[in-house]
Amino acid sequence: MKALLSEAIGGPDSLVIKEVDTPHPADDEVCIEVKACGVNYPDSLIIEDKYQIKPPRPFAPGGEVAGEISAVGSDVTNFKVGDKVIGLVGWGGMAEQVVTKAFKCAPMPDSMPYTEAAAFIFTYGTSYHALKQRAGLQAGETLLVLGAAGGVGLAAVELGKAMGARVLAAVSSEEKLAIAKKHGADDGFVYPTGDFADRGEQKALAAQFKELCGKSGADVIYDAVGGAYAEASLRAIAWKGRFLVVGFPAGIPSIPLNLPLLKGCQIVGVFWGAFTERETSENLVNNQELISFYLDKKITPYVSQQFPLEQAGEAIKALANRQAVGKLVVTLD
Repeated sequence: MKALLSEAIGGPDSLVIKEVDTPHPADDEVCIEVKACGVNYPDSLIIEDKYQIKPPRPFAPGGEVAGEISAVGSDVTNFKVGDKVIGLVGWGGMAEQVVTKAFKCAPMPDSMPYTEAAAFIFTYGTSYHALKQRAGLQAGETLLVLGAAGGVGLAAVELGKAMGARVLAAVSSEEKLAIAKKHGADDGFVYPTGDFADRGEQKALAAQFKELCGKSGADVIYDAVGGAYAEASLRAIAWKGRFLVVGFPAGIPSIPLNLPLLKGCQIVGVFWGAFTERETSENLVNNQELISFYLDKKITPYVSQQFPLEQAGEAIKALANRQAVGKLVVTLD
């Protein structure tokens, strides 16, 4: 079978297409014939050994897939060959076949296209876990989403609306703001780009967040950007607000700890991958609720571009350079 492999530490240009052996599932695993694979920010980190998980090489990136089960392990009773599934695989998804634990798969609705299914579980799973378990978002609260037109950010916008929140979008262009509003954001603004090394620039950025959030501030801040944007947005949080640490494409921020003291707020880490391993029953409930949201048309993955396997490196590069809007998907069907 064909796979896009990382054979040495490097960026997207270091990935190569090669023929490899078809994997076989262990007793508690299934093998999936991949039809589509979602592209996510960890794909750009894992090939450079910058992610918290470092698989042995050679390996294929790609953490979420949609496809049909081609083989099942002897202990698997809830899936059979031919079932259409969404699979969380961690890595290995940018290949024609991949194995994963059976409990990491969810049945795929017949009405869901493979491209949408491959753009579903990682972003919506991350954002739903963040808003539901980590933030306890309530109807009527104000949710501020940084990077609101990216994969997880746009999912957070849709889920925030589905959960009854007032959603504010912070993005880097007018085009992205229009997309965030189309997917449910009530208001938003375009933040400037740069390193904000000057203290005056940092104060001006914080003032923009405060103006957007209003006097009461944001009850929940979903930060999928990091960098200087984290501290600036934290200054606009409400009393007893919850600041969700999701990702750092703009760099890992340094937060002055007097801010959470003065705001009486919480800074909360979001590690969805560990959640799926440690709290499998809760994750299963989340997945079922997300499928219900999808079938009720409250959430719909926005796939902005599709790439064949041979061009998957370009998709990872676009995401790493923060050029992507919505989700990018690699197709193998």
